[in-house]
Amino acid sequence: MTRPTVLFVCVHNAGRSQMAAAYLHHLAGDRVQVLSAGSQPAEEINPVAAQAMAEDGIDITGETPTRLADDTVRQADVVITMGCGDTCPFYPGKRYEDWVLDDPAGQDLSVVRGIRDQIKARVQALVEQLTTDTAPAP
Repeated sequence: MTRPTVLFVCVHNAGRSQMAAAYLHHLAGDRVQVLSAGSQPAEEINPVAAQAMAEDGIDITGETPTRLADDTVRQADVVITMGCGDTCPFYPGKRYEDWVLDDPAGQDLSVVRGIRDQIKARVQALVEQLTTDTAPAP
């Protein structure tokens, strides 16, 4: 069974992409390699995003926003942008998706909870697809 690599990309890599990466790691465990990055990474994780994730039992406070590198895109099987207009290098044979999601930056906790819940639902569907797609044939 091949372990797919998923890259979540958002401009600042401080909110949406970090939440998505944390959910994928939490839900898929070692079955999927998880990466996240941004073209203009922030200095720290969005504290309201961290608070919303903590409510769901996931701690992202130790994560650090990371700059998107060409090599990171090359190693990914699936590249998911978070509706933020960030552009990624395009390589044939990769699966690209854009999840249109509101930006949690500057939003209050009630708004960020809604964004978190949308991300969780999408990641749950992604886990189902990836683990079904990579399962060995009977």
